[in-house]
Amino acid sequence: MASRRPVRWHIAVFLAPAVLVYTALMIIPLFGTLAQSLMNVTEAGERVFVGLANFATLFGDALWSDAFWNALGNNSWFFVIHMAVQNPIGIALAAILSTPRLRMAAFYRTAIFIPTILSFVVVGFVWKLILSPIWGIAPGMLEAVGLGSLFAPWLGREDYALTTLALISVWQFVGIPMMLIYAALLSIPDEVIEAAEMDGITGGAQFWKIKLPLILPAIGIISILTFVGNFNAFDLIYVAQGALAGPDFSTDILGTFLYRTFFGFQLQLGDPYMGSAIAGAMFGIILIGVCIYLFGIQTRLRRYQF
Repeated sequence: MASRRPVRWHIAVFLAPAVLVYTALMIIPLFGTLAQSLMNVTEAGERVFVGLANFATLFGDALWSDAFWNALGNNSWFFVIHMAVQNPIGIALAAILSTPRLRMAAFYRTAIFIPTILSFVVVGFVWKLILSPIWGIAPGMLEAVGLGSLFAPWLGREDYALTTLALISVWQFVGIPMMLIYAALLSIPDEVIEAAEMDGITGGAQFWKIKLPLILPAIGIISILTFVGNFNAFDLIYVAQGALAGPDFSTDILGTFLYRTFFGFQLQLGDPYMGSAIAGAMFGIILIGVCIYLFGIQTRLRRYQF
């Protein structure tokens, strides 16, 4: 008679605190917000079920849809900057720091990663001071190297403000993809590297032909984390440009649009029901992006995993 497999109760015991906290702080508020997006109040102040009417207003009413599509377009550009600048730089830094002959690699890793642990408030305020045309140090630094003519009040110009903030965010968080890719490079078996060297594949060719295909799953994870993080962004824009995301809403993203709608700002009264609809739209966008990654990209990358 075959012996019964022991029940591993310790797994449930260890997971229970994290599951309870996550449920209380994330799952319950999420479903509460989605439920509230289907509600509204009448002129008499009664809370009634309106179905998808709030979403119809968000996408169909010009007063709301223009602001929503502007915020979504800005958010998409914010994400594109991170994908095109942050992640390639992170991969390049990881490849350089994983070189065995590099001296002081630990110091460089620490220096690059330190901005990641800084507060958004600190980063936004410091960079706003640095780039100030009145008392900032950026004009003087560019003047010192003969590039003073290139300086402009980037945070005050509609064409450059969002890109400038995206690059500041890249500076702050480039350490995360760097460390993840660095860990993935270190996990490549030594036998694979030795075999490549025996075949005469070294240096840059070794990275492109051997290492890069093997770290594609890690790059995919970094990409989806970047997507989720950017479409949940709020803090940096709020600190640097305020709730109105100036100039003239050129840096307005979904997070700041949600904040103004839900809580109100200045003469704009808060509308928690429309705010919940915006939050529901953000959830839908992120969910679609994650599903595309999980079912359309990750399955193709599994063949590179050991």
